[in-house]
Amino acid sequence: MADDKVVARYSGLARAAMLGRMIVDCDAGEFEQGCFGAAGYEDTADLPEGAVRASLGCGDPVAVAELREGESVLDLGSGGGIDVLLSARRVGPYGKVYGLDASPDMLALARANAAQAGVTNVEFLHGGIEAIPLPGQAVDAVISNCVINLSDDKPAVLAEAFRVLRPGGRFGVSDVVTDGAVDPVRRAAAEQRVGCVAGALEVERYRALLRQAGFVDIRIRLTADHGDGVHSAIVQAAKPAIGPGLEIRPMRDADARNLA
Repeated sequence: MADDKVVARYSGLARAAMLGRMIVDCDAGEFEQGCFGAAGYEDTADLPEGAVRASLGCGDPVAVAELREGESVLDLGSGGGIDVLLSARRVGPYGKVYGLDASPDMLALARANAAQAGVTNVEFLHGGIEAIPLPGQAVDAVISNCVINLSDDKPAVLAEAFRVLRPGGRFGVSDVVTDGAVDPVRRAAAEQRVGCVAGALEVERYRALLRQAGFVDIRIRLTADHGDGVHSAIVQAAKPAIGPGLEIRPMRDADARNLA
């Protein structure tokens, strides 16, 4: 389960959002520069204002997850639900999107936003991203938006993401990473400035942990530069398919409909 201090922090932000307040989880200047929050999205039209206001991410993982109709998706640390709602658009009525969060207040906020949006192909789960409450090979894609950096057990998060993905499934997240040789004190200050309370992974360490978990086709692309070696980044990887060039997946409702 997530650190109690992290859960308490984001529960407080969720309660503030439910009262209609603007919320930030990092230095206000980062939001003003367009590096975090709703500014990271290209299309938030028709989303509930509360979901947009509660966005605390550092990018748009839905834009790089290559979601297709009928697929199932898991959002790690789903917060106010913006990425769940955007994913629900992509996978359509025969797809399914799970949002996982350790804060009951965030889950209440996300469920309220989903109800307001009239979205029915979503489900919000309570739990930590280090122990995902789903069976193995349950989803086609795992996404996350600036949440993995908050965990103090990142190897467990990546191993769990690999476990719940179907063969051939994709991992596509926005996260905060570090790169280059920088004074540790300055780097720690920069991490705190962008809300990275548990410390960001160095790029090559992130790559190594993904390989250790079993992922292939690993790509890490730096996006916003927050100074002192701290960056937002897009991280992509895949779970190997079974056999040479073959991908075996359980049949989904959409597949069965197409065969009917």
